[in-house]
Amino acid sequence: MGPGVPGGPVSTAAGALLRGCVVLAVLLCPGLAVCPKSCHCAEKGGVVVVQCASQNLEKIPADLPGDTVALLLGSNRITRIPGQAFRGLPRLQELDLSHNAIQEVDAGAFQGVSEGLRSLDLSHNRMRSVPKEAFARLRAQVRLSHNPWHCECALQEALQELRLDPDTAAEVSCHTAAQDQYAGRPVVQVLDSGINFCNYHHRTTDVAMFVTMFGWFAMVIAYVVYYVRHNQEDARRHLEYLKALPSSSQISRDLDTVSTVL
Repeated sequence: MGPGVPGGPVSTAAGALLRGCVVLAVLLCPGLAVCPKSCHCAEKGGVVVVQCASQNLEKIPADLPGDTVALLLGSNRITRIPGQAFRGLPRLQELDLSHNAIQEVDAGAFQGVSEGLRSLDLSHNRMRSVPKEAFARLRAQVRLSHNPWHCECALQEALQELRLDPDTAAEVSCHTAAQDQYAGRPVVQVLDSGINFCNYHHRTTDVAMFVTMFGWFAMVIAYVVYYVRHNQEDARRHLEYLKALPSSSQISRDLDTVSTVL
């Protein structure tokens, strides 16, 4: 069989060589070998970049390369960041989740990558509030602009846990607020003016507790009054009943009369 005929010794050797190259590539670049089918993975200067933008993704891919340094998930339809969503990415430094439909961020969403992350983009989403625990120990500069934020104590506490990107900090605005006069104003501007939403929250809570306690007190007083009046009415009826009974002297006279007759 000639060397140029398929299945000959040369083609067999070439196939073995090709398989060897594939195995070698997998061993040298294991991260790239598991790139999600909806993403494009590339290595540039030892940095693995995973490009998943504009793929109509509804959730964060689970089979991401373990050596990913930059993960680009912008312009998708992701609605939630679950807990430990990036736990298998210890080298992750840049994370872009902008222009999605994110409404919910779990408390442990960035657990495992919070200390290594340098840039986090959550702008242009649908977030109204986030738990402060989500940004615990986060060292990244965070973009939160163009979200319908509800300015109240929970958001204030969350912002205290992170570093806002200075270029977009002024674009983080109160879509609504616990106090209506701050709606439409930049969050940083409101907080810098000395407003403390947590104090307002505590005062509101205190008022609610006072109203609740007053309601319970009024119910107790009403019950006591009802109980006393009900007992007074029973006592009055009982007294009238006793008054209606014949006296003991009258009973004695009636007995004497009966004896005389007999």
